[in-house]
Amino acid sequence: MNPPTDDPKTTIVEQVRLRYAGAAVRAGATPTEETAKEPGASCCAPSCCGGDIDAATLARAIGYDEKDLATAGEGNLGLGCGNPLALAAIKPGMTVLDLGSGAGFDAFLAAERVGPTGRVIGVDMTEEMLELARRNAQARGATNVEFRKGRLEALPVEDGTVDLVISNCVLNLVPDKPAAFREIARVLAPGGTISVSDLVLLAPLPASVQASVEAYVGCIAGASPLGEYVTRLFEVGLADVQIPKVTSAALMVEGLERAPGIGQGSLPPADVAAAGQALVSAVFHARKPQ
Repeated sequence: MNPPTDDPKTTIVEQVRLRYAGAAVRAGATPTEETAKEPGASCCAPSCCGGDIDAATLARAIGYDEKDLATAGEGNLGLGCGNPLALAAIKPGMTVLDLGSGAGFDAFLAAERVGPTGRVIGVDMTEEMLELARRNAQARGATNVEFRKGRLEALPVEDGTVDLVISNCVLNLVPDKPAAFREIARVLAPGGTISVSDLVLLAPLPASVQASVEAYVGCIAGASPLGEYVTRLFEVGLADVQIPKVTSAALMVEGLERAPGIGQGSLPPADVAAAGQALVSAVFHARKPQ
């Protein structure tokens, strides 16, 4: 177990890592010695980004079809909040970067579209997720996909080498969001684009939800106001910002007050309901100028 820290950002990163390591272990990954000792290393529900809904049902609800589910296979752990690929222009031969690639769900879908002349790079900070993703890639013979360990604030990717950056309900988990957005702009090639799904706010969250680390690692308390998200894209030099799809995120938070790690009564059901009204899932597109 890591030593205690007074840095709230460090605490959040560690809690996020443990939560998603737990999700990977439940799916069959081998726990590290540290993770195995952690009582909190389990996902809060069938979907880590929301309450009482199984992975396949959630995937359908947020925009994936049956073909997507069949293609992704075991890569779908129910951790997303949208489908960043649904409206993205992916062409054969592209290099695609998947931020917070998890067990490989979106990476495998992208790999099918870029074909053998393209490649997909998945980046994740969790050893257990990387093990699971690599095992899934080997099982499907996906030779145009690789998974690298790293943080979104310091991507293990060279400057200007990526045609498309995708992400699914991950940027809201990053404490230092400005750094993550700067890294996205750095790795994009001129003319490269992004297509990311994320939870954003249309109204302030209730104080109890905003203060909860459990709500943060459940993808909720880390959400930015929609306008702030757009501002960050412009601040790092991206252009042609579009929001092609916005959907209610109420489904993502159902049952959060019953999550084992939160404790009975620490998140009032009325506050969880209010959070569901404040949150939406949005797809963001933007382009790096030539």
